Amino acid sequence: MTHSDTDVFTYPVARIGIIGGGQLGRMMVKAAKRIGCTCVVLDPTPNSPAGQVSGHQIVGNYHDPAALRELVESCDVATFDIEDIDTDTLADLSRRGRRIFPCPELLADIQDKLRQKQVLTEAGIPNAPFVAADDPQAAQFEAFGYPLVQKARRGGYDGRGVQILRSATEFDRHLPVPSLLERFVPADKELAVMVARGQDGDVRSYPVVEMGFRPGENILDLLLAPARIPADVAEAAQRLAIDTVESLAGVGIFGVELFLTRDGQLLVNEVAPRTHNSGHYTIEACMTDQFEQHLRAITGLPLGATDLLMPAAMINLLGEPGYAGRPVIHGLRAALSIPGVSVHFYGKASTGAHRKMGHVTVLDPDIEQARAKAERVRDLIRITGEEKP
Repeated sequence: MTHSDTDVFTYPVARIGIIGGGQLGRMMVKAAKRIGCTCVVLDPTPNSPAGQVSGHQIVGNYHDPAALRELVESCDVATFDIEDIDTDTLADLSRRGRRIFPCPELLADIQDKLRQKQVLTEAGIPNAPFVAADDPQAAQFEAFGYPLVQKARRGGYDGRGVQILRSATEFDRHLPVPSLLERFVPADKELAVMVARGQDGDVRSYPVVEMGFRPGENILDLLLAPARIPADVAEAAQRLAIDTVESLAGVGIFGVELFLTRDGQLLVNEVAPRTHNSGHYTIEACMTDQFEQHLRAITGLPLGATDLLMPAAMINLLGEPGYAGRPVIHGLRAALSIPGVSVHFYGKASTGAHRKMGHVTVLDPDIEQARAKAERVRDLIRITGEEKP
């Protein structure tokens, strides 16, 4: 078999810069090593989760132009595991010929949730009705109509920056920041689809998953892959997720969150231009995991197969309220004795209330058995801390 010149690589295959050193970056670094790439991480926390495994970390802020330039200019291609980044500096670097995926202009659109909604609406992507609320006032909320969802335009993450208000009596709980108001959607299920798009326009969709959230915290609690929905609904959800990513012309992997309404409609909730919590199950359950797929896309390598090898359930491992300091893990031995359980800890030096400290994926030929095992693990594993604040 002969190889063209474009199929010959000098090791490392690529030097990848990752803006953000959290758990997503950590899992990306591990995937990069498998396919012959090296990574440099930018994060303000020394010895960050991703920095621990990359071996090279620039300690700096995501809004520090000098730190961003140092990272991007030292690498073949740059990406990110977080959205709260200085996109002006990245856009300038991109114009100067530096390869950054997804592109900074797309990130700028998505990190402003109002702009994200406007872009999706302009592209004909179905989503919940919304209005801008740059100066939140009771009269505007009343005029828009309750129940509603208020979302901060910037900075929301892991349930922060989102407030569900069911009546005017709850206005006191509103977020006093520039926001958007969105119609509350009574969803039958909340779904997600990971979609990868290569530089050549090749698009691959992962299976549709269903998500259950911790009440009152908007943090993913239990994920099931595949979603327990009819085949035609799953096909429509994948098609909508692909249309969404293609409308953005994004390169990399994207998490597309969807509502399945009680009357059978599919609406796009939000888009994450990066690897995503709803795709962690792919490490054990799919032919190509989301992290390797993202790296294939941004380095120009062919996208991998997305087939589901076995049904999976995933839970997040969160720090228990009332604890801080060095993490203390309870119940690990009992959890690992359950067949099909894979545990991932993120290497965070300190715990905190509801902080994501790891996740567990459970494989089983029967999705209901996988779910039952995951719920057992959730009861077994507790993460406390050495300090009580």
